[in-house]
Amino acid sequence: MKELIKVKNLKKEFTNGEVVTQVLHGLSFSINEGEFVSIMGPSGSGKSTLMHILGLLDRPTHGVFMLDDKNVKTLDDDELANLRNAKIGFVFQAFNLLPKTTVLDNVILPLTYSKDKKEMEARAKDVLESVGLGHRIDYYTNQISGGEKQRVAIARALVNQPAIVFADEPTGNLDSKSGVQIMKILQNLNNQGKTIILVTHETYTAEHAKRVILIKDGLIEKDYEVKNRKIATDTEILK
Repeated sequence: MKELIKVKNLKKEFTNGEVVTQVLHGLSFSINEGEFVSIMGPSGSGKSTLMHILGLLDRPTHGVFMLDDKNVKTLDDDELANLRNAKIGFVFQAFNLLPKTTVLDNVILPLTYSKDKKEMEARAKDVLESVGLGHRIDYYTNQISGGEKQRVAIARALVNQPAIVFADEPTGNLDSKSGVQIMKILQNLNNQGKTIILVTHETYTAEHAKRVILIKDGLIEKDYEVKNRKIATDTEILK
């Protein structure tokens, strides 16, 4: 199996005047293509900082980060942006959808630079169908539920056909049934070959993945395979 992400002695610090705060203290691990990994830890553990680095939204202070055989340290900002757009999709807890805009237009947004409008619309409609929202394409985002908003966010993350999907607390703002539905979609995407990296503080949510990297105080406390993995089912959704 191909090694997609590799970090070695990864460190991150933030400087405010003369005060230096070290958030990540030397992390080393790898993630293979097609894995479903949860990065879990309490608030302040460094998991979100790690996700921002792995998602090319920030740079590490020290250490080596290889993404798809590319040394991220050698890339300039434009190269990072191009790699991020080509390889990575993001799903955030707060949805980050455009208000007063249709579901379809929100999903099309990452395809803005495409020249073929018909192709843009067709691909957006396909991914909306794949997350069960084909009947909502003309609805405005203020007309749909929280669970549906998160499914729109997932569709938007998928529309560029990324190799990796990062999901940052994707069930945090949802009721339990909607949360199960989101985890079912992520598990299905992983079954189709997508690499999923889930960031969460909840053990129950984390154990829908196949592997958990537990972060505490900027260090890896545990890295383990989930033996009794939780599988999201339609039965749970329909209760």
